Amino acid sequence: MTQAQISMDAVSHTEHPEAWKWYHYFWYNTDHKVIGIQYLVFSFIAYLIAGVMALFMRAELYTPNSDVLDPNLYNALLTNHGTMMIFFWVVPAAIGGFGNYLVPLMIGAKDMAFPNLNAIAFWLNPPAALMLTISLWFGGAQSGWTAYPPLSLVTNNLGQSFWALAILLVGTSSILGALNFLITIYKLKIPNMRWDQLPLFCWAMVATSALALFSTPVLAAGLILLLFDINFGTGFFRPEMGGNVVIYQHLFWFYSHPAVYLMILPIFGIMSEVISTHARKPIFGYKAIAYSSLAICFVGLFVWVHHMFTSGTPPWMRMFFTISTLIVAVPTGVKIFGWVATLWGGKIRFTTPMLFAVGLLAMFVLGGLSGVTLGTAPFDIHVHDTYYVVAHFHYVLFGGSVFGLYAAIYHWFPKMTGRMYNEPLGKAHFILTFIGTNLTFLPMHELGLQGMPRRIAMYDPQFEAINQLCTYGSMLLGVSILPFLINAIWSWGWGPKAERNPWRSLTLEWQTASPPIIENFPEDPIVWAGPYDYGIDTEADEDDTTVEDMLAEVGAEAR
Repeated sequence: MTQAQISMDAVSHTEHPEAWKWYHYFWYNTDHKVIGIQYLVFSFIAYLIAGVMALFMRAELYTPNSDVLDPNLYNALLTNHGTMMIFFWVVPAAIGGFGNYLVPLMIGAKDMAFPNLNAIAFWLNPPAALMLTISLWFGGAQSGWTAYPPLSLVTNNLGQSFWALAILLVGTSSILGALNFLITIYKLKIPNMRWDQLPLFCWAMVATSALALFSTPVLAAGLILLLFDINFGTGFFRPEMGGNVVIYQHLFWFYSHPAVYLMILPIFGIMSEVISTHARKPIFGYKAIAYSSLAICFVGLFVWVHHMFTSGTPPWMRMFFTISTLIVAVPTGVKIFGWVATLWGGKIRFTTPMLFAVGLLAMFVLGGLSGVTLGTAPFDIHVHDTYYVVAHFHYVLFGGSVFGLYAAIYHWFPKMTGRMYNEPLGKAHFILTFIGTNLTFLPMHELGLQGMPRRIAMYDPQFEAINQLCTYGSMLLGVSILPFLINAIWSWGWGPKAERNPWRSLTLEWQTASPPIIENFPEDPIVWAGPYDYGIDTEADEDDTTVEDMLAEVGAEAR
């Protein structure tokens, strides 16, 4: 069976209309582009809801006393905020949204290898979100997004059970998606695309999918045992029945630290695409960046115990996981160096996606430096469960993942919608987001060093001034969403029509229409150059129009 036949078989399950109507996006559909949009819209709604929860929590923390939220409600909002941001925003948007939309286009395929499985993976997410909402109706999960026993066994059984079931559904979706991505990239990549011509976003998705397959079942096992303890009186994690609460921590963090890489590895792939395109320069160290994704996938499975340095871990274990945590920073540093070297001497166009990519570089480096300090046992013991940790992971996940998602949305907005976004509104969105992020999370480092514990609604009055500063920053972050929403909605409906390839990018998704036709390409695309071969033909690269002419000419000759 030829590659083209495999691609056709992947989509022959249904009769396609000439183009999808708007209502097709609200129902079961097996087109990977429709599923990608569904993931993105669904996850962004979850992001807005989780952001509102954060604003309520920051309003509560404006003063030391409990004067806005009941402490139990504060705990429930804290749990759901973290859960929604991770499991319903960053992971589904980065992997399900952009992964589904871009991977088949980037490898020249007509769809994912298993379209129905792909659709099922998405439709597991709405009922999971419903269960999470229902948990709030019953008082909510009160034990934080980590759900450590024995606290999770005694606080709110019904709310905690709905929370655990929601995560199990999302985990199942993640496993199905990971299988689909690996098989799609391996089997449906067009024959004339060499592995060293694979876009770095696809390499990142290979590493992400492998990591999800190894780690997600471990979290599922831990949550199933927790559900049995809560509802059926078993004693897996009940000390009074011979259970061990630390075992749950091992099961939870074996997944939940790699989950950080599940959230950031696709963003790393997005960074390579955006920076190379908007700097008009070949990516520096293509193979090093590609292999560093695989290295992060491997080493990332051996760092989880640094979350447990205060859980009675023996000295040899602390030493081993301190070293492994520091080692995992090396392949990340390779990527940072590659991106900076790509920017150096490039013809940089400070478009909105490029601004978010450069902003991500600054934020992620700061978050990475604080991560190195937390990876060393002596310092971690001092600041464990303080706001220093909150500052660290928000710089990594908000300054990293969310900035990367915004860069991706603006970069591929013309491809997805066929319309150009409004550049001044995009830049206003970046400025407000950049200032708001630093104003909210930078002071939290000082809060942590002074000893303010996290996950509390009431605190010592000595921390009030810094908390008020953080609350002002969170308000600015809330306001920063407005220019983005206005821009996205207006541009999608009435923005100027986009060219097929407005960025003059070299990856395959830009060789088809904007937005793409239903089966992506009218015929198999031709890989005529590497995905980052900018500047190889200097004369052609100097003129916007000659690149388009060269693409058409070379494609015609190859056919």
